[in-house]
Amino acid sequence: MNTTKRYTVTSALPYANGALHLGHLAGAYLPADIFVRYLRLLGKDVVWVCGSDEHGAAITIRAKKEGISPRAIIDKYHELNKGSFERLGISFDIYHRTSADLHHETAQDFFKHLDAKGGEFEEKTNEQYYDEEYNQFLADRYITGTCPKCAHTEAYGDQCENCGSDLSPTELINPKSTLSGKTPILKETTHWYFKLDKHAAWLQEWIENGQVEGKEHHNPKAWKNHVLGQCLSWLSDLRPRAITRDLDWGIPVPAKGADGKVLYVWFDAPIGYISATKQWAIDNNKNWEDYWKSEDAELIHFIGKDNIVFHCIVFPAMLKAHGDYVLPTNVPANQFLNFEGRKFSKSKGWGIEMHQYLEEFKDFPNKEDALRYALIRNMPESKDADFKWDEFVEFHDNELVANIGNFINRVVVLTNKYYEGIVPEAINNESAASELASVHTIITELCQEIEKYNFRNAIQKLMELSSVGNTYLQDVSPWKIWKEDPECQAVKNCLHNCIQIVGFLSVLCEPFIPFSSDKIRALLNLPKVNSGNLASLLDLFKAQKSLIPAGHKIGDPTLLFAKIHDRKDHSRLELIEKQKADLQAILDAEVPPHEPVKDTTTYDDFVKLDIRTGTIVEAEKVKKTDKLLKLTVDVGFEKRTIVSGIAKHYKPEDLVGQEVVLLVNLAPRKLRGVESQGMILTAENTKGELCLISPKQVFGNGFVVK
Repeated sequence: MNTTKRYTVTSALPYANGALHLGHLAGAYLPADIFVRYLRLLGKDVVWVCGSDEHGAAITIRAKKEGISPRAIIDKYHELNKGSFERLGISFDIYHRTSADLHHETAQDFFKHLDAKGGEFEEKTNEQYYDEEYNQFLADRYITGTCPKCAHTEAYGDQCENCGSDLSPTELINPKSTLSGKTPILKETTHWYFKLDKHAAWLQEWIENGQVEGKEHHNPKAWKNHVLGQCLSWLSDLRPRAITRDLDWGIPVPAKGADGKVLYVWFDAPIGYISATKQWAIDNNKNWEDYWKSEDAELIHFIGKDNIVFHCIVFPAMLKAHGDYVLPTNVPANQFLNFEGRKFSKSKGWGIEMHQYLEEFKDFPNKEDALRYALIRNMPESKDADFKWDEFVEFHDNELVANIGNFINRVVVLTNKYYEGIVPEAINNESAASELASVHTIITELCQEIEKYNFRNAIQKLMELSSVGNTYLQDVSPWKIWKEDPECQAVKNCLHNCIQIVGFLSVLCEPFIPFSSDKIRALLNLPKVNSGNLASLLDLFKAQKSLIPAGHKIGDPTLLFAKIHDRKDHSRLELIEKQKADLQAILDAEVPPHEPVKDTTTYDDFVKLDIRTGTIVEAEKVKKTDKLLKLTVDVGFEKRTIVSGIAKHYKPEDLVGQEVVLLVNLAPRKLRGVESQGMILTAENTKGELCLISPKQVFGNGFVVK
């Protein structure tokens, strides 16, 4: 760990419009908790801020659905999510709210500061979608339609969550209002735009080379590949972004002529990190600017991959434009966690929410750490991952119980049996240095993995440390020696050394499974882990001194973990089987999904479509995207270039020679710099897979479909 004096760590502010599920927990909150707990163990000065994002369209949509006020919605879900985080050991220093007066004041001051500087904002009047039935302009999230870049049919007006593309509502194909379900009209309105494009040059240098104004800022090689890749793909097409909206719920825009307008949630929400730090500083007699404006402060954002652009481009540009804030040194964004092979879906009942897990597993004795461990072992750090109940059981019984639990129980039992719980003294213990030489290496590697945000690797190092203890204990087999010679020094040496490993585990478990750390500390008759414990442990280790001295009295043995596959008690296994049965019931009850029938059209409109047959003669991937393919299609009288969002469903080499049906009189459109001269027709099956539509009998390229 470097010599940074203080750390400001943030986790994405969750919308207070619903309960959070396990995918959210694994994405931005559990990894941050591990990292922050580790910093505290080293005695670092760190503040970890988070809180509810309580403005924007998502809140008002939920309020309309439930027929209550936005205030009632945010109060309900703020308390629900805050309580779930606390019960799962997520140790924020503050969990704030963007509805707080301090946040409103901070966000408005930020806007006014940028506005007063000049050159950062521009006012523009343009046409935006308006719902005539509800008599209101539609915020981006009130509009859904087909993504023009990947053909995903449920893209939002600001972003396609399928391909991650930044969108404007007018780019959507077949837009619909989420309020009325009808096609909105375009109507003029005026908004403030942040000139994001003017920051492109320094953002490129900062992201790609880790430099700001010629000075070293961070090591870009320490950033995750998918984060860098997404950032660099964005930098080629930065545009001014509207930072105000026509809504009646949010922070009023502090500018002349802005009546009825609020700050866009993606301008106001990241400022919530600053206002939360301000509130924490007030509560703890600190200076908040030390954590946001000091050169020796380090800013780190923990988020999911859908928020990369806002934390790596938009918010840094806002901070730099303001002029006196630090920039993030890393944004270790995670990918997505799926659930038993599918995306989490509240409407379909697919998945499990944090509060739901805590309630349904209330009688599971170590439910918090069992979940934390399973999520860490399968954390989506570099690619999407999948939570499975069978793996949950495997991780718990084969690793937590059979490795850590088994080792610690044997050591505590033997020490109590042979020495009445008194840690024996090690004498002439030169062999211990070689026997336990790997311990220091493992601890060092574990720390390095945490500092590189590789938490899956780090927790496996924790298991490796316990395995060393198990192997050492088994190799010495003190129970065999003690039978022949109860006073044998080899037994005392072995248990003294094993107690030290248990002591290491009691500290090193704390970032990952803190409830178990507390239990291990109680078994050792030691206080709970606190700030600086790991630093002290490492100092003692280097000095070859015992962490737990001879003569110390440990506690009585108790089991750390209750096995799920228990011959006598089937309750925990039955709980898992119920979860699996509930999911199977959902699958059994499913009907094949179907798209709603579109608005009635006329024959005259239909005959305008020129649909023809053709053959794909060339196919290749479009650069800087994993969704699009560039196809050359022979339509008989000429060859057309078509850009199609089917790269996840077809390999380029498999498409050459395929007959297809295509729309040839669609207006040309540039997608990622390639002009597409038509559209390949596809259909979506019940699994969400795109399939090419081929004519049953091909008579030759260019035949007109009627």
